[in-house]
Amino acid sequence: MRWLPAVIVSFFLSGLAVQAHAEEVDMQLVLAIDVSSSVNYDEYNLQMRGFAAAFRDELVIEAITAGPRGRISIAAIHWAGLKEQQTILDWQVLASGEDARAYADQLDRVPRSFPYGGTAIAGALEHAFSLFARDRNLSTRQVIDISGDGVVSIGSAPEVARDRIVAAGVIINGLPILNDEPELETYYRDRVIGGIGAFTEKAEGYDDFARAIAEKLAREIRGTWQGV
Repeated sequence: MRWLPAVIVSFFLSGLAVQAHAEEVDMQLVLAIDVSSSVNYDEYNLQMRGFAAAFRDELVIEAITAGPRGRISIAAIHWAGLKEQQTILDWQVLASGEDARAYADQLDRVPRSFPYGGTAIAGALEHAFSLFARDRNLSTRQVIDISGDGVVSIGSAPEVARDRIVAAGVIINGLPILNDEPELETYYRDRVIGGIGAFTEKAEGYDDFARAIAEKLAREIRGTWQGV
């Protein structure tokens, strides 16, 4: 048992090392990207290229670097039906235009996680929320950015998950893609988004996605919300 104190000290020091590498960031952001059956492969490509283009956009880069700490922590997931949620890019810090453009390159290379599946919005929100416990970085603002082109088709009601997540202090913003459902923005406002200053930014279709996601990301990174 003489080795036990040394093990305890080693464990304690390793914990300090992890904490020493933690950074304070302006926000922690999870991108939740719809890859359900309603998103065909052309639409998937437009969506992912739109995300990549947004992180090359000076509007978004300026928002990332203009905060009090000049950096954000970000992760991204794909989601579809029940038990179809996949973290595609784990937590990393963006603190410069170079970081943002490198992140765009990563998004360009991400393969589709699920070829088809239902629209389980609650499952997407729950998986996105679970990632915050894994981020070693610290902030006073945690945000889920969920985009999608349809209402829930499988799983529990999204407002149940939303209310639980918002009660934990997380903000949920939405980007409804009005490709097939012109009233989807109302659905997102009523049943998906929540938290202080939560908002939606609609895309009229997948051709409009790149514009919408760039404007949405710049707005939520800055934190200058006007409310719903």
